[in-house]
Parts: sequence; C-alpha cells; structure tokens
Amino acid sequence: MSTVRVLAIASEIFPIIKTGGLADVAGALPLALEPENVATVTMLPGYPAVLAALPAAEPVHRFPAMFGGPARLLRGRAAGLDLLALDAPHLFARPGGPYQSPDGPDWPDNAFRFAALGLAAAAVGGGCLRDYRPDILHAHDWQAGLAPAYAHYNGGPRPGTVTTIHNLAFQGQFPGDLLSLLQLPPQAWSIDGVEFHGAISFLKAGLALSDRITTVSPTYAAEIRTPEGGMGFDGLLRARAGVLRGILNGIDTKIWNPATDIALAATFDARRMARRAVNKQALQARFGLATDPGALLLGVVSRLTWQKGLDQLLDNLAPILALGVQLAILGTGDRDLEQGFAAAAEAHPGQVGCAFGYDESLAHQMQAGLDALLVPSRFEPCGLTQLCALRYGTLPVVARAGGLADTVIDANEAALAAGTATGIQFAQGMLLMGAERAAALWRQPDIWAAMRRNAMRCDVSWQRPAAQYAALYRDLIAARAA
Repeated sequence: MSTVRVLAIASEIFPIIKTGGLADVAGALPLALEPENVATVTMLPGYPAVLAALPAAEPVHRFPAMFGGPARLLRGRAAGLDLLALDAPHLFARPGGPYQSPDGPDWPDNAFRFAALGLAAAAVGGGCLRDYRPDILHAHDWQAGLAPAYAHYNGGPRPGTVTTIHNLAFQGQFPGDLLSLLQLPPQAWSIDGVEFHGAISFLKAGLALSDRITTVSPTYAAEIRTPEGGMGFDGLLRARAGVLRGILNGIDTKIWNPATDIALAATFDARRMARRAVNKQALQARFGLATDPGALLLGVVSRLTWQKGLDQLLDNLAPILALGVQLAILGTGDRDLEQGFAAAAEAHPGQVGCAFGYDESLAHQMQAGLDALLVPSRFEPCGLTQLCALRYGTLPVVARAGGLADTVIDANEAALAAGTATGIQFAQGMLLMGAERAAALWRQPDIWAAMRRNAMRCDVSWQRPAAQYAALYRDLIAARAA
C-alpha cells in the first residue's frame, strides 16, 4: 500500500499552541494516521510559540511578498510532528492569542493572516517545494478555508482537497471589498465561491470548493444540513451531502491515560478503582469543597459560553444543589458566566468551587476526580471532554446533541438491562432532569460502578477514525485519477 502524503493546515496544534479542541485533533490525528501509511505534514502560522518549538527548523521556501511583507516556510519537527511554519513576522510575531490581541478583540488583519496560511498551503500543493508535494490538502476550520479555494482557482495541477468543520459557528467572515486584496479572482465572488450574504466567508470557501467535506461526528453531519443547525450553510451542505461525512474525533490515549497520568494525585485503572478516591479527595480540597466521599461530585470542564449551555446550569443551580451534590467548574469565557459562577461559589462555600482560565493539568485532575461531568451544550460538533471523561471513569451527563449523542450510551431501562450504559443523555432544556437522574443513579452504587466500568472500556482512541480518514483520502485520490 503506497504512502499517502497529506498537508494538514491548522491554526493551532497541541502541545505547541492551543485554545480549544481543534489543537487536540491537529496534534493527535497525524500520529494516529501513521499506522495507516499516511504521512502528514502540518502547516501552521509562525506564532512566537511555534517558532520557539522549532529552533532547528530549516528555511525551505521564500515568498517575497505575502500581504504586506516577506515570508518564508520553515520545516522542522516538534513533539513527534512534521511541521511547516509560515514565518511572516508582520502577520504573526505579536503577543496575545492566535486570533485575538491581549486586550481581547480579534486582530484587525485576521483576514490577511489566515489568507496567508491558505495561500502558502496552496503553493506547497502546487509544487513550490522541490522535494515535497502532497496528495491531499486537509484544511481544518475557517482559518484554513482559503487553502482549497486558492488551489481551485490557481487552475494548474493540484492535490485533492478536504475541509473539516470543527464548529460551524465560526465562519471567518470579512468584508467583500477585500476580494482582490486577498488575491482571489473576480469569479470567486459568486454563490458557488467565497461570497456569503455580501461578505467573504473563509469557511464557505472550503465547503464550496473542497473535493470532500468532513465534520467531527455523524449526528452533527446530519444536524448541519437542517435550518436549525446549519447556521446559514444548510442549503449548501444539503447540496453537497454526497461528499459530506461525519467522522468521530478520538483522543490521544497515551496523554489521556489514568494509569500513567503524572498530573494525578493517584494513578488508577479499571482493576485498581479504589485508588480513584484519592483523586476525588484531592479535587475537593483544590476547589475548597467539603471532603465527603459520599457526595456526588459534578463538574464542568469547558469554555463558559452560550453554546456550551452553561447559562442553563446557572439557571438551574438552586435545585441542582438541593440534590446534595457538589459542583466544580473549570473554564474561561463570557464575563457574565464567570461572574455568575464566582457568585455561586461565594454563596455556597464547600459546595461550589471555581477555577477560571485554561489549565491542562487541572483538566486531567478533574477527569480523574469527578464522579460525573456535565456537558449541557446547545450544539456540540463532537466534544472531547466527554471522551476524556469516559476514559477516566467519570460518567458524562450530556445534552443529546452532535457528537455527545454519538459517544454516550444513555442509562435508559434498555441499556441498564443490557449492561451497556456509559452515562446520561437529556433533551435540550432538560438539564435539571439529567442532574436528577445522575443523583438517583449515584444512590445505586452497584449500577454506578458497572456504568463506570463500561465507560472505561469504551474505545475513545483515534484508531477507528484514523482508518476512516485514510480510506477517505485514498478514495479521493482514486476518484481524481479515474
């Protein structure tokens, strides 16, 4: 079986730079594809953190003019990953996050920053490097969406193109009068191109012009073809349903492994579950909660946003706490939500605790010490936090949406009778009912223990998804050769 060469294009990658689940996927999928004989090189913006991770990188190509200044491609390896970094100081050498300034607003030149990433990727796809030419360009989310567009409009030989939707809500929309400045041809301004309601949408470009489209769960692939879930793209996605596929995400089961996780107070596995109690006690201490092994410890590890449904948790906080549960919150996001949870912690000392910010180590400790994880998302393309929870024996209590519906087996009567339940699903708006069901099951320790064992037996690895991506790449290559 011949090697498939994939150039992935992403705006973040774990463990180098991360703001969300996109980075986890971009970092884990290339390694999972290696046994499938797929060799992945990932192109990233040359943020300071990326360049710092590649001190021995070699220049392999120069762009004399890249939206306001020169740029070069650097090739190197970091964290076991083959990388190409677009070193363009005028676009990326700045403080703050990948998308926002230190003060919070989006960088005003984001259109040019991520157009540069797409333009460089299309150049590599077109053969600008003497010793490397990919078979596939794989664009992740809107930040990479122009890569398939540039490859399409260049007119010459090009690789097959794939766009993966990680979250349809983020569409990369910019003023239409930037079309020529972004080096897009006039014909790109059409319903079949990059135009979207009078603006340029980078994500629309990828969805309209890629050979294949994937998203990160089968249920989300169905939801986004409806007016309710399509966020304006449902018509386009219905028209392209023949090339759209939902492939579940996985997690890196070497990094997320309770038997070897150095972040934990005590490592454990399905045969040494008694050691898990040490992590619960440590987590209760960390969040200032009463040290009570008999209390159901619920937690949230999430961005604190409307999408994630955390306002519903605040709205239902009093009746949930009346169940006698404890609540631990880890995340950052909307100021109103942060303030609401901070006030709840102050009003309920020993029962509610919060940690605001991004803390990877604490996220591991949460998964190891919680009894149940709340994920009340209004929509959820896949979700990774519930996969980590399953791996660590924390039972997910999730809204029935997207990948949450695909990855958690609800503890209904049939599943309990069959011995297959791994968590609890609830309908949108029924968070309190989900919490009540969790509390009722917690009072049945034999059932809870059996569900915990089921959860830890789930295959949440990248092995099966990687095989599906490899098959998709090979099918696309064969179709283009036919």
